[in-house]
Amino acid sequence: MTAIAQRPCSPVEAADLAPVRVAEPELTVLGVPGQINLDYAATAPCLKAAADAVTALLPWYGSVHRGAGALSQRCTLEYERARQTVGDFVGGRADDHVIFTRNTTDALNLLAHALPTGTTVITYAGEHHANLLPWPNAVRLPVPGSPEAAVRYLAAALAEVRRGNAEGQILVAVTGASNVTGELWPVAQLALIAHRFGARIVLDAAQLAPHVPVDVSTLDVDYVALSGHKLYAPFGAGVLVGRGDWLDAAAPYLAGGGATSGVGDATHDVRWTTGPARHEAGTPNLLGAVALAAVCTTLEAADRYALHAEEQRLLAKLREGLAALPDVAELRTFGADAARIGVVSFAVRGRDSAEIAQRLGREHQIGVRDGLFCAHPLARRLLGEASVRAGWDGVPATALRASIGIGTTDADVDAFLGALRTIV
Repeated sequence: MTAIAQRPCSPVEAADLAPVRVAEPELTVLGVPGQINLDYAATAPCLKAAADAVTALLPWYGSVHRGAGALSQRCTLEYERARQTVGDFVGGRADDHVIFTRNTTDALNLLAHALPTGTTVITYAGEHHANLLPWPNAVRLPVPGSPEAAVRYLAAALAEVRRGNAEGQILVAVTGASNVTGELWPVAQLALIAHRFGARIVLDAAQLAPHVPVDVSTLDVDYVALSGHKLYAPFGAGVLVGRGDWLDAAAPYLAGGGATSGVGDATHDVRWTTGPARHEAGTPNLLGAVALAAVCTTLEAADRYALHAEEQRLLAKLREGLAALPDVAELRTFGADAARIGVVSFAVRGRDSAEIAQRLGREHQIGVRDGLFCAHPLARRLLGEASVRAGWDGVPATALRASIGIGTTDADVDAFLGALRTIV
């Protein structure tokens, strides 16, 4: 899904990394001077606060939950503080589990592993692969043409499932914001419908959380999953937050140290613990957890409404600039005016998206994404629809995606539009 580069866009040394583009003092991102990053939806740049938190902890680096020495005690404290901070960041309830994972994909696979036997999962064909592939025998709803249609589709599907299985468990799995189009999904309404039918709902917040506040209590979702590397903490940490009963009843996601309360001499004499530790066997990713918590703390202290307003201004500029280019068509699921985060995917008539992305990188030092964005069914459908709207003959095989966030400037957007105009 990433571009196949013929050669690196430019040589980058670790020493080149420096804080650049300050949105406000506590919201500095790390970057390479001269490079324009418009690929936030794949991996956001590291917030300086995350790097600082890791640097401060490194001299104390030691085992978590496995030692009485000062280093181990300090690391254990920081790890559990990070759990509390991340749980608070998403509005976790008092009895929710906060389980650290590798990323959103890992978190959703963990929940799929913990589903009670016979659970029916309902999702949409427009989901990212992370929320499309883990669910066994899922009911996959069509891609809706509007938020209202998404709610109608779910209500009809839930009614049908309940008619055939009045008492069975049901889980609805939905994204909060599309990684292909940036469009916001009606999560609160979907949760309301799910609960009316006695179903639970899990929110894939990988794209949503970096752009707008996410609160599981306000949205009334049962589970939320997100990735640190999309939330300005690119250190391989993710999280699953949600109700503990299914998780405590399931076999451990990983079998090993830390997940047990006791192991006897017999092969099957194992007593598994409950709570987050049940699914966190082995040495945890302490630095990833601490980095993620540092970002959560920083964003909590920031004016996220002001950040969102600035992003929306830049997004409008980006979309207007793309619309003005000949033979460029934007991909969208809902109407052109639907609410969205700073993600825009588009195709160029008769041009290979990989070639354009490579030229943007080599000739203009601008990073974007090309391909089908780990959402192949959705991207292929939207490419076809965009081609029809634009009156093109034939359908492009892949698309381009530009995505923005904290640290993106007017100059970045102008440079991208100018470079694309030159290439197209």
